[in-house]
Amino acid sequence: MTTDSNLGRLLANRYRLAELIGKGAMGRVYRAEDTLLGGVIAVKFLAQALLNPKMRDRFKSEARTCAQLGRKSIHIVNVIDYGVTDYKEEEVPFYVMEYLQGQSLSEVINNQPLPLPRFLTLARQISLGLQCAHQGIVIDDTVYSIIHRDIKPSNILVSRDASLGELVKILDFGISKLLQANSDQTSSYMGTLAYSSPEQMEGRELDSRSDIYSLGVMMYEMLTGKMPLHVETHAFGAWYKAHHSQPPRSFEAVSPHLKLPKALENLVMSCLAKSPRDRPQSVAHVLEALEPLHKRYLEKDRVVGDISRILQRKPVKSSLPPQLDLLLPVDGAWQVATWPQDKPTAQIVFAQTLAMGRQNLPAVWVMLPQQEIQNLQVYRLYNVIYKNFLYAMSPHPTLLWITGIYNRKRSQKGNGKQEQGPRWLPCYLDLKTLQGQELIRLLIEKGEYQLLLFGLEQPDACVHAMTITINESQRLQLQEWAITSQSWRSIGQATLSKNLLKSEFDKLKPRITTEMEKDPGGSSFGH
Repeated sequence: MTTDSNLGRLLANRYRLAELIGKGAMGRVYRAEDTLLGGVIAVKFLAQALLNPKMRDRFKSEARTCAQLGRKSIHIVNVIDYGVTDYKEEEVPFYVMEYLQGQSLSEVINNQPLPLPRFLTLARQISLGLQCAHQGIVIDDTVYSIIHRDIKPSNILVSRDASLGELVKILDFGISKLLQANSDQTSSYMGTLAYSSPEQMEGRELDSRSDIYSLGVMMYEMLTGKMPLHVETHAFGAWYKAHHSQPPRSFEAVSPHLKLPKALENLVMSCLAKSPRDRPQSVAHVLEALEPLHKRYLEKDRVVGDISRILQRKPVKSSLPPQLDLLLPVDGAWQVATWPQDKPTAQIVFAQTLAMGRQNLPAVWVMLPQQEIQNLQVYRLYNVIYKNFLYAMSPHPTLLWITGIYNRKRSQKGNGKQEQGPRWLPCYLDLKTLQGQELIRLLIEKGEYQLLLFGLEQPDACVHAMTITINESQRLQLQEWAITSQSWRSIGQATLSKNLLKSEFDKLKPRITTEMEKDPGGSSFGH
């Protein structure tokens, strides 16, 4: 039995390799421990057979691409670091990514095809990840579309969550392009034969429609457990001929008892068109076809605890005009809210639920000088409210919940003093704690939160309250972050994420302040 000499090694004086969890022609993947910040991560090495200066540069570029994509979409694996081994006998590039527990899609569909509701859930998430990549990343002020080039079940990871269902992550973005760009590999086909588009088999320049073809092959396999094309041998020539001239087998031919919506059959077959111009021209078109099916077949399976389903069950509605909705006090909120005994009497801000009868409401609790609260009450028509959320996934899933109030009257001279600029009321949520998870769930479900103001001079009772609404795009963003935080493994202290968020917020303050000062009508904003 051969022992892996990498096990136990320390990379970059930080990452200790613990277990080999995957290997292939591209390289090896290890589970590792982050000894600096703590937590479990995954480390991917470029295969030694592919080592040369140009390949190292390409590998680094791919790591940077994956890092940007992972920050844009929860359906793409997130890369968090890059380096080169410092062993004397070799220099091998590696990158560090989130450690994911689950099954590859190939394992999921190995025994049997997927039931239609589960297929729709997974196919939609895969499409969302691809759409994000095809929309591109910015490099030197230019947007570059990212084509995967190797979409197949083994590059899709499915993780489970007790409350949120299944979460899909796409792995290995851009690896095929990386290998084809190597001067020593230009005459070689790189990809996976069974899932490659006809134009990829020819070695032509690819666009997003090539990924759509591969997605079509994979969706066919997810629904039937079989491939749409049949070859006698897995040689390149056999697959080349099949992709170019063999019509895909009908669903009825391979699965006579399978009952699928005609719209879904048509979608999959259109993705398998030989010519790129005959396929859906973007993943957005695939999603447009999947969405009504997704809603129709999953309606009966909705679960109250699922955050995304809460949003569809309870749309955002308001019985008040948008501006007044933000500025009127909540009936009874100031009567029942008392300053928590475990909090000091000081000018502080924190997030905590507010019990109102049988329900809990998300709330930001604030203690300010009595005079300042009175100014906000008296001159409330001049209040401009800013509300927004910033999120840091690494090293620890943390949310910065921002409320800002700008009041022109407050910013004018009075009582011998001059107060200028907005009053910022930031607080943080640790999304790995029960309290943080409860608050973000309530924000998504309610679509609003309470701002409770307590006077520093008379701290016991709430003296003023506002209901602050959040728009639907913010709720959807919170939903995505909530899902991400459930599957993401912390690799460091929450304090580090707080410091990162504070730094980013400090950079945004001048621009936000300028916009608030321009607002003549006291409206609310924050997207």
